[in-house]
Amino acid sequence: MNEFVLIFRNDFLPEAKFSPDEMQAIMQHWQEWIGGIAAKGLLANGGNRLSSNGNTVKPNNIITDGPFVEIKEIISGYIVIKAADIDDAAEIAKGCPILMVGGNVEVRDIIPMNI
Repeated sequence: MNEFVLIFRNDFLPEAKFSPDEMQAIMQHWQEWIGGIAAKGLLANGGNRLSSNGNTVKPNNIITDGPFVEIKEIISGYIVIKAADIDDAAEIAKGCPILMVGGNVEVRDIIPMNI
């Protein structure tokens, strides 16, 4: 098994778009989806939600507000999963609840660093 990161992207602030009941339902979908991955032994790292606030450090010690000020999408979180290959990882990503609210999932290989 190889490890892959599933990066969750969206272009909305969920707390501004959804009612508390809708947010509760969405969170339930997330818990069920990630719980299903974990139950199969495919969750390598529980991941985290990420704030929409941040800075980007660029060459020449330039610091800008926001991680991606040029685009409207933000990275809202990630998990690390185990899968046979990138196609298998993409199949797992198809069940991600962010897809139900207009977001998308980026699937990337993790290449271990031997330091």
